[in-house]
Amino acid sequence: MELGIGMFGDLNISNGITQPVGERLKELIEEIRLMDETGIDFYGIGEHHRADYAVSAPEIILAAAATVTKRIKLGSAVSVLSSSDPVKLYQAFATIDQLSGGRAELMAGRGSFIESYPLFGFNLDDYDALFEEKLELLLRINQSKNITWKGKFRPALNNQQVLPRAVNDHLEIWVAVGGTPESVVRAARHGLPVMFAIIGGDPSQFKPLFRYYRDLYKEFGHDESKFKVAVHMHSFFGENGKQTAADYYPVYSAQMDRVGRSRGWPPYQQKQYDAGRAANGHLIIGDANEAIEKILHMHELFGLTRFSAHMDVGGPSHASLMKSIELYGTKIAPKVREALRTGS
Repeated sequence: MELGIGMFGDLNISNGITQPVGERLKELIEEIRLMDETGIDFYGIGEHHRADYAVSAPEIILAAAATVTKRIKLGSAVSVLSSSDPVKLYQAFATIDQLSGGRAELMAGRGSFIESYPLFGFNLDDYDALFEEKLELLLRINQSKNITWKGKFRPALNNQQVLPRAVNDHLEIWVAVGGTPESVVRAARHGLPVMFAIIGGDPSQFKPLFRYYRDLYKEFGHDESKFKVAVHMHSFFGENGKQTAADYYPVYSAQMDRVGRSRGWPPYQQKQYDAGRAANGHLIIGDANEAIEKILHMHELFGLTRFSAHMDVGGPSHASLMKSIELYGTKIAPKVREALRTGS
């Protein structure tokens, strides 16, 4: 199982003052460099178009990271495909793939926020149709550099070349899903790796969807040796579990409330946080031993090939993120790998 980190580039917001974007972007590069040095398998950065996030163009961050890393895989988490141009998106990630020596990945999704749709001139009424059509085109481009294609939402292509090409003429493309059967069917039909976002409730409730995806993947006749499935869960690590949780709560709850105000959620409560941190909860926030136990439980529950720790919710300090990354890379990941290797 690959062990990686996902981020959205949350800005630190304290006493009404928002961290400068440039400062956070420089911190991100330092954090990715540390991930590479400590042996983290992959890094994913999200795309948002909001005042509380620093990153609207994941490919720019990944290109910068490619120049200061040697081994770590670099991908989006996610690229909002519905409001993007598949041609330009493929070109950007193929460029990162060439720059990094074949370490780029693209994770396509519809996005958990809607700001990109009006920003780029798309209608939310076309939410599903946009993603379906653009995913089809993106996969066609990944299969061939000469494209003849016609759709509803983009000008047609007539035997046109899409360049540059990814290393080995193949870009790893994942699909992020929030938990709907329709999304699972789409991914399985295309034989694509899937990242499930588990950001609420009891993770075991997702077992039927994982099973459904695995069964459909087989039914569609895809090579089972290439089967990949992952989870993305809010995570944060420190030396002392209780102290880490206590220190992180104000940061985490503030972001839940910022998002919640736009979605009509009630104020975030300590009891929600505590339930999330419990053995059957969706949060992996605490010390190394707590994290190891819970990550291994997720692997056992779902048969994962990848686990992504979403680590910067709410914009915790750079120093605390660096500590969390260090613990993950030097203490948590090695113990998880050892347990999986020995079956203990």
